[in-house]
Amino acid sequence: MTSSPAADRAAGPADRAATAPPDGIAPVLAEVVRSGFVEGRHRGSLVVLDADGGVEWALGTVDAPVFPRSSNKPMQAAAVLRAGLELAGERLALAAASHSGEPFHLDLVRTMIAEAGLPDGALRTPPDLPLDPVEAEAYLAAGQVRERITMNCSGKHTAMLAACAVNGWPLESYLAPDHPLQQLVHEGVEAASGERVTEVGVDGCGAPLLAISLTGLARAFRSFVLAAPGTPERRVADAMRAHPEYVAGTRRADTWLMREVPGTLAKMGAEAVQALALPDGRALAFKLDDGGTRALGPVLARALERLGVTSPVVARIADAPLLGGGERVGEVRAAF
Repeated sequence: MTSSPAADRAAGPADRAATAPPDGIAPVLAEVVRSGFVEGRHRGSLVVLDADGGVEWALGTVDAPVFPRSSNKPMQAAAVLRAGLELAGERLALAAASHSGEPFHLDLVRTMIAEAGLPDGALRTPPDLPLDPVEAEAYLAAGQVRERITMNCSGKHTAMLAACAVNGWPLESYLAPDHPLQQLVHEGVEAASGERVTEVGVDGCGAPLLAISLTGLARAFRSFVLAAPGTPERRVADAMRAHPEYVAGTRRADTWLMREVPGTLAKMGAEAVQALALPDGRALAFKLDDGGTRALGPVLARALERLGVTSPVVARIADAPLLGGGERVGEVRAAF
């Protein structure tokens, strides 16, 4: 028996979440509400781990492989440390970043390229505009064009190339899955997640993309915040938490959370992936099936509320307004 649209609107989130979807259909994690009418839904899967690492609760299918996209970046940054590259502070945070393309991001990428003595043309990120829309408008208004350095993964790629230079590994093939550096990444993802990588693809930046489950992704983030001081994993987590504006940008939820909820490690990924760990070892990961990033904030905020996180930043990231005629007429809201 299915509910009517009117009943759907009247039901609270807890009532809706209690009604299991048919087999094979992911549960609704967020709704798009315009003028009081639910005009769309974002389905997906979400897992929350308790402080001991067990699954506290889950929605949808959390043990099937997904591409974590940029949520894998902490593991990639740890690999460059294991390869012998000495990075710390803002530089290490930028190695794990999906940066917004703000001037301080691009200035540091250029500095890192010069410090590593990388040749012109070594960076293989696709030419792109700044990820942040405000920065992209300013960039274009200044008469600039898409560049490889402006792509949001340029910090990660610069660190990868620098690690190759330190070891005398080939620069031209640094993105090949069988390259020594990418083999270190592969091993690190499996070790942190406690799973075997089931699929290898190509990410938007051209780097190898390694599939693990949402449970494995949450487990990986948990392992980074609980790692012993001085280990590559803890060094990455500490750098990201100390310099969150380099991980994302001044107008991004990952930055706000790591700045305002002490000890939190957070990293989003394309196609609506999000992973997060709290300093006590509780962790979560989710993916929206349709890739709808507009629902990332509301879903993440609701999960944090259920974890008992009470910081004002939670309400800030939950707010996802819909406009009509330039005025707020609705919102994207969590539905669990």
